[in-house]
Amino acid sequence: MVLALWVGGLVVVLVAVGLFVFGLRRRLIQRSGGTFDCSLRWDISPEPDPSGKGWVYGVARYHGDRVDWFRVFSYSPRPRRGLERSAIEVVARRLPEGEEELALLSDSVVLGCLHRGTRLELAMSEDALTGFLAWLEAAPPGQRVNVA
Repeated sequence: MVLALWVGGLVVVLVAVGLFVFGLRRRLIQRSGGTFDCSLRWDISPEPDPSGKGWVYGVARYHGDRVDWFRVFSYSPRPRRGLERSAIEVVARRLPEGEEELALLSDSVVLGCLHRGTRLELAMSEDALTGFLAWLEAAPPGQRVNVA
């Protein structure tokens, strides 16, 4: 009986520590500012896929001429993807369709992009999209930026 209580208490403590570290990581990512909720679907086919498969919820952070993208459900302090401003080409903009509406945050807008030849989609709020497009267009003189 004592062993069961001890093991149960240990499990509760480990879960609490895991959740604390999870929250601390999110705070550290957001501490430097310029973050927004952003779902990502990487290396997709040219045809739209309304099934909702492949979307990963994350947080994006502006970092100079890059946007660093972090998975929300991860303990890694490093970004999963880095998108350079000069390599992003916006090719489409649309609203979520079909089951995508369930996979994405409400009121998301899907932005189809090319990054170094890789097709990807970013889903973010309308406000975040406005900021993202302004950031793309605010590239220093001489940099090529393609916004559809």
